[in-house]
Amino acid sequence: MSQKAHWENVFATKQETEVSWYQKSPKTSLDLISKLAIPSAAKIIDIGGGDSYLVDGLLELGYTNITLLDISAKAIDRIKKRLGDKANLVKFIVSDILDFNPSETYDFWHDRASFHFQTDAHQIEKYAQIVSKAIAKNGHMVIGTFSENGPRKCSGLDITQYNEAKMNAIFESHFDLVDCFTEDHITPFDTIQNFIFCDFIKK
Repeated sequence: MSQKAHWENVFATKQETEVSWYQKSPKTSLDLISKLAIPSAAKIIDIGGGDSYLVDGLLELGYTNITLLDISAKAIDRIKKRLGDKANLVKFIVSDILDFNPSETYDFWHDRASFHFQTDAHQIEKYAQIVSKAIAKNGHMVIGTFSENGPRKCSGLDITQYNEAKMNAIFESHFDLVDCFTEDHITPFDTIQNFIFCDFIKK
């Protein structure tokens, strides 16, 4: 099964609370955006956001230039239905991140639980190349991914685990590492997944 077919099947067959990455409130990500004082007119893109509640939180905070990219059209259909008329305030892109050819640059790039699905050197390098072109100078990139104490698989797929040094080595050509921290995510099934969140700034 292709990556796209896998994710279309996930969002066709599972409710939002039946997936491990579900968060009713993406507090960590919203707190980081607040801490970094990202302006309300900043161009923000959420990578692999699926039907997460980050977009809802950003809209409530008054952000006006939000893009959500996901490989699954079904995921985007679900979030559009949930947002109702507010969906008109968001740009939606159905694409595999590795096929993404952005037509604009972004001030804030957010990726929680998507990057770790890139599992070979070519995929990881391609991701790094895309973000190096997609983020404006002095723009921030926040990636939340499974740590070395986190799961080895997610949604039945292999993932790549990370620590601070490994993350920095991938992106240091075009980004300065600002901060990394680890955090436990409690899944809807009462299991614990350890994440590492890293904030980078574009050189």
